[in-house]
Amino acid sequence: MARIKDLLQENLIIEDIKAQDKPGVLREFAELITAAGKSRDADEIIRILMERESLGSTGIGGGIAIPHGKLPRTSDMIVAFGRSSSGVAYQSMDGEPVYLFFLLMTPEENPGEHLKTLARISRILKNPTLRENLRNATRRQELQRLIEEEDGKYPQPHAVSLK
Repeated sequence: MARIKDLLQENLIIEDIKAQDKPGVLREFAELITAAGKSRDADEIIRILMERESLGSTGIGGGIAIPHGKLPRTSDMIVAFGRSSSGVAYQSMDGEPVYLFFLLMTPEENPGEHLKTLARISRILKNPTLRENLRNATRRQELQRLIEEEDGKYPQPHAVSLK
């Protein structure tokens, strides 16, 4: 499993999400991913993410959402980050607005990596200082640096050998 800092590219960071609702946020991310050349079909990304949201909100509370899904015809994991300065009505578990978003799209055939990466994202977001610093950062490079520094605090995950 790769670290978040190895997956998150500067061109996959939204400094200030403009959308005010869940479908708008997911569209913003889908358009970002297609503009970065990671997928050709923004509508497919939105459909996959909305299907996942129909099972239960990925707004986990505390101003955080981790929308995620499995994208067919991709071999690479896609991690994107976005921040909303005004907060988004996202139907979070705690009913509060969401300010910080990590989006994860993974290949269909690798559910283990999908779960491990979700767990790693959740782990770094448990740090309240990081959450506050991300909300107050003003530039894309600063957002990326904060995430990379926090992710670097945790050991590199190792593959398990079944020998």
